[in-house]
Amino acid sequence: MTQLAPLQPEENGAVIQDWQPENERFWQQRGKRIANRNLWISVFCLLLAFCVWMLFSAVAVNLNKVGFTFTTEQLFLLTALPSISGALLRIPYSFVIPVFGGRRWTAFSTGILLVPCLWLGFAVQDTSTAFSIFVLIALLCGFAGANFASSMGNISFFFPKAQQGGALGINGGLGNLGVSVMQFAAPLAVSIAVFGAFGGGAQHTSSGETIWLQNAAWIWVPFLLVATLAAWFGMNDLAAAKSSLREQLPVLKRGHLWVMALLYLATFGSFIGFSAGFAMLAKTQFPDISILHYAFFGPLLGALARSAGGIISDRLGGVRVTLANFVLMALFAALLFLTLPGEGTSGSFSAFFAVFMGLFLTAGLGSGSTYQMIAVIFRKLTLEKASAEGKGIETAQREAVTETSAALGFISAIGALGGFFIPQTFGLSLSMLGTPTGAMKIFLAFYLLCVGVTWLVYGRKNKF
Repeated sequence: MTQLAPLQPEENGAVIQDWQPENERFWQQRGKRIANRNLWISVFCLLLAFCVWMLFSAVAVNLNKVGFTFTTEQLFLLTALPSISGALLRIPYSFVIPVFGGRRWTAFSTGILLVPCLWLGFAVQDTSTAFSIFVLIALLCGFAGANFASSMGNISFFFPKAQQGGALGINGGLGNLGVSVMQFAAPLAVSIAVFGAFGGGAQHTSSGETIWLQNAAWIWVPFLLVATLAAWFGMNDLAAAKSSLREQLPVLKRGHLWVMALLYLATFGSFIGFSAGFAMLAKTQFPDISILHYAFFGPLLGALARSAGGIISDRLGGVRVTLANFVLMALFAALLFLTLPGEGTSGSFSAFFAVFMGLFLTAGLGSGSTYQMIAVIFRKLTLEKASAEGKGIETAQREAVTETSAALGFISAIGALGGFFIPQTFGLSLSMLGTPTGAMKIFLAFYLLCVGVTWLVYGRKNKF
């Protein structure tokens, strides 16, 4: 870290005018404390956002059990729709932090998630609810997925460049943990009448089980209220992070943006896509297994691995970690073929589950390492450009942080598309071929492509 400017008197308001994370004295005296407080509130809000985003991965499996008559393809669509709306919304969410401020936007974007949670709780209790209503609710859940772009962009402003990989890994990794938390908590919540006083009777499944499916959505309502208040009263807006949309848009012209978007689609896209589709896929291949008892393990491994991926990449280099990770992803994708039921074989659920855990683990690690690469690459490119134009160090640092934040958010939007394409590809493969092997061939080829791209663009030249 370098001394950039004299320290100003400490500020206690919601808006901080003087922010110098690269200044060692500033960072140790007050910057680190403020940044960590914003980070942990952000983690809590983002974790809940992922819970809401992936709600249908737990709800869709139970809809027909309580009296709905949706087709398998329709159920796969419900698990995929939050990802497509989340991906599209991540594009505008990528640019909002410098315009509105991190505190204001985090509070707002967390609070509006109450709408799909409350609505879904009522919808699942009426078996006459039209499929189109569930489609609309699923699309609204996508707002939760968009929060990732603004959250990661916001946190990137608070930390010095040497610690961004770890900070973004913690925010993204523990935020991703919301998928596992939801898939663990939802089956427990639907087994008790915890919100009976607010309406909602028990539902009886075709197997004679009594459940309260509305609780899968309503259990998050009190936590969302607490998180919204915590963001409003506990987080900060940084005046130094303010910039217009016009100042952020040039990042779209950089070729590295699109290369890293491809790599992030393969890592985070796989994590969120498998999280959305794994339970439904396992149910089609091994119908005798109560998959919801095990579904949370994969997202748990992936989320924890993401934090580790960012930290390891800070030490070993994101390119090296990402390259090795894609090789492992391709290996696990190839092994999955050996575990599936087929002609003359019933398959092995234990092997299927173990290989999928490997995919979740590597998808999480790669999500952390690719995000670290994005921060390093765009900071370096922007600083080099500012230096060539003769701009001062403070201006260069500000432009680097702004462009990095925009790149992180936009690339995350591309990555989120995996949450739509993976469940849909599984659904199409099953409807056309009667087996998911067609989908897995596509994924295997994609991971091998990413091995080549990572090596040719970054590993061979060793520029970053």
